[in-house]
Amino acid sequence: MQAVVAAAGLGTRLLPASKEVPKEMFPVFVWEGGSLLVKPVLQVVFEQLFDAGVREFCFVVGRGKRAVEDYFTPDWGLVEYLERAGKAEAAGALARFYERVEASAIFYVNQPKPLGFGHAVLTAEPFIHGDFVVAAGDTFLMDGAPLAALVSSPPMAIMVKEVEDPRQYGVAVVEGGRVVRVVEKPRDPPSRLAILPFYKLPSDFFRYLRRVRPGVGGEIQLTDAIQLAIEEGVEARPVFYGGEYVDVGTPQTYLKALELALHVARKNSRVD
Repeated sequence: MQAVVAAAGLGTRLLPASKEVPKEMFPVFVWEGGSLLVKPVLQVVFEQLFDAGVREFCFVVGRGKRAVEDYFTPDWGLVEYLERAGKAEAAGALARFYERVEASAIFYVNQPKPLGFGHAVLTAEPFIHGDFVVAAGDTFLMDGAPLAALVSSPPMAIMVKEVEDPRQYGVAVVEGGRVVRVVEKPRDPPSRLAILPFYKLPSDFFRYLRRVRPGVGGEIQLTDAIQLAIEEGVEARPVFYGGEYVDVGTPQTYLKALELALHVARKNSRVD
């Protein structure tokens, strides 16, 4: 299974911190193996997709490509140093990450201009040779287990979550176990099912992306291509997610992400 991970956003709402560090590389708290760790968001997304069965990754990056590529290049010398220094916990965390990296094929493609999520996916077309998963590099699930259901879904599937106010999201309408309509950030949402940025798409999906014109925000929207595919008879299945998720798109959502992740970590710590 392949995955396209979009990590080319400019992160303008997180300036000045995002000037040199891509927002996808911002740190978050995670609970792993009985310990509280700090990882970049993109690492968490990668590891959750890996655990769901993905082995080929295409990272769509922008100006901050070097930071991402350097981070995903194993440094076993650092692991050895940490082991010699008696820092077994940190050494183990890095080793587990590097083992996943070395068991994967990772490609990088540059999106020169921020033309939208749909355009980011379109730039990955030369690397895709079958059905594939799409994920945003700045969002991860607090419970990554449902990603396995997404990976094993029919060729087109969309992860959705019921929310109070879906106007800031793409919104899906589900009838009879199928997604019958999707719309990006509607003023009058047709449902309360927000689309989370995790998708399973068929190998020929790029033909729909090439046909859509700029939509909301003047960008090529992935939801517009999905709607076009639905209208032309492609069946789309929903994958429902009932847990919390973490988004680092704005200062407010990044603060919420840190608070949420830390809350979960503290809860686990009390249990253990």
